[in-house]
Parts: sequence; C-alpha cells; structure tokens
Amino acid sequence: MNVPAPGLPARVRIHEVGARDGLQNEKTAVPTEVKAEFVRRLAASGLTTIEATSFVHPKWVPQLADAEQLFPLLADVDAALPVLVPNERGLDRALALGATRIAVFGSATETFASRNLNRTVAESLAMFEPVVARARQGGAHVRGYLSMCFGDPWEGAVPVHQVVSVAKALLDLGCDELSLGDTIGVATPGHVQALLSALNEAGVPTDRIGVHFHDTYGQALSNTLAALQHGVTTVDASAGGLGGCPYAKSATGNLATEDLVWMLDGLGIETGVDLAALTATSVWMAEQLGRPSPSRTVRALSHKE
Repeated sequence: MNVPAPGLPARVRIHEVGARDGLQNEKTAVPTEVKAEFVRRLAASGLTTIEATSFVHPKWVPQLADAEQLFPLLADVDAALPVLVPNERGLDRALALGATRIAVFGSATETFASRNLNRTVAESLAMFEPVVARARQGGAHVRGYLSMCFGDPWEGAVPVHQVVSVAKALLDLGCDELSLGDTIGVATPGHVQALLSALNEAGVPTDRIGVHFHDTYGQALSNTLAALQHGVTTVDASAGGLGGCPYAKSATGNLATEDLVWMLDGLGIETGVDLAALTATSVWMAEQLGRPSPSRTVRALSHKE
C-alpha cells in the first residue's frame, strides 16, 4: 500500500552510483561491455542520473581503468552520466570524451584526505579549484562529494562545524550540488538533521544538498527518511547494494537502490523507477559477479513464486 506521510517531498531524484561506486571495490575485473550493459539496464528501469565511471589513475582504482573505453559505449543512454575526476588530468580525459557532468571527491577529515588524496583538506580544495572552474567554464554541471561527514575510522566522530566548513568551501569553489557522505555508515537520524540544519544556518540551501548513506549499522533508510523530512530531494543509492570504499576498510555497502525505491513507493513519493525492472537488473548483475545481491528488497522480490 502507498500511504503518504506528511512533510515529505512529492518526488525524489535518485543519483545511482552502482556502476562507479558500486563496482570500484570489486577485486575481479568486470568486463567493459558488462558495465555498459549494466548502465543501459539501469537507465531502462527509469533511473535518470547514473554515475558511469571515474577518470582516476588505474593504479588507484584498477576496476575503473577502462573509463576511456566505457564512456563512448554509453553515448545512446538516455540518462545523465556523471563521472568522477580527481584532478585536472582526469578532467581533461573526461571532457575529451564529451562528459557534461563532473564530480570531485573531497573529505571532511584530514586523515581520510591524506589516505585517499595524499593531501591535506586545504591542499585538496586547492587541487579542485581549477577543476571546478574549468568544468563550469565548459558548461559542465559539477557535483562535490564530501566524505566522512558523520564519522571517520581514524578520527572518530566528526564535529558538525568541521563538516560545514569544508562543505561551504566546496560550494564556494563553484560546485552546483553537494553530496554528504556517511562513508562508514555511522550516522543516525538526529545527527543527519543536526548537520542539515547547521548547513542551512551557514547559508547552504537544502536544494543543493544530496545524501549518500552506507548501511553498515542498518541505518541508511532511517537516515534517508530524516533527510527527506528536512526537505532533501536527492538521494544517492547503489543498485543491489553494491559497493564500499577501497580507502576505508570499515565501509560496507551503499544504500541499495531497490530498498530505497520500496520505501519511497510506499510513501507515495515519485521516483520514475520501475522497481521490478531495477530488481531484475540487480539480479542479472549479481550473476555477473557470481554472488547474491545484499539488497533485502532484491532478495524478497526475486524469491517470490
């Protein structure tokens, strides 16, 4: 049954990250054509924003070493196809292939910035500045990811004011939107509401914020609902619950897109996504990877008689 609840948005845009964030931690190389087919099936299910790949050096994320080969295969996909770029070299590679949506990946904590980017937070922002500027000058949409917004495996709890400071810096560089990442899945609903309120108080409007939750402690949907109650309408999710983070070993899978759609459908919130088609896509992808999907909704729907 669809039973709406008061105070929630009428529609949510799902920012699908399965093809990039979901696959980047896979140890066995996924064939390029399989990745392309995955994106095509995700688009056919009704997802309108599908993060396709990352133009990072193959040494750091070997799974995404085929970005130059993959992206041209997606020319006929009817969806926005953001790509992650770590620096100006990555931006050059992405723009050369016609990418029109770019993402940079920052950190709210110094330790993760050092481990993930080999820079301080300030140095990483300085590195992103020309990337964002050049992308915007070329007419590209720019998303800023901010990781470790709620907790860091090395530093512990991350102060809200610290997250707000880096978030504002990313937006001041010119990012069109900001994705708040709970990289190790330690957020709880009150913490989510507190951070969103603090961002608003600092002048960051809710309509420029997306949320990216991991389900390490089973809190991803609860945290998403808290964000929706605050007015957030962009939610990151990964088909089948794929993904983790290669630089944060305690990070388990992303919020499964099917679990998110099941909840949103039940609340009467529009997404444009066909849950049956999406579930079939994740079952297919799980077969390619040789293991079952961790998504509870995929398991429930795919085992029905």
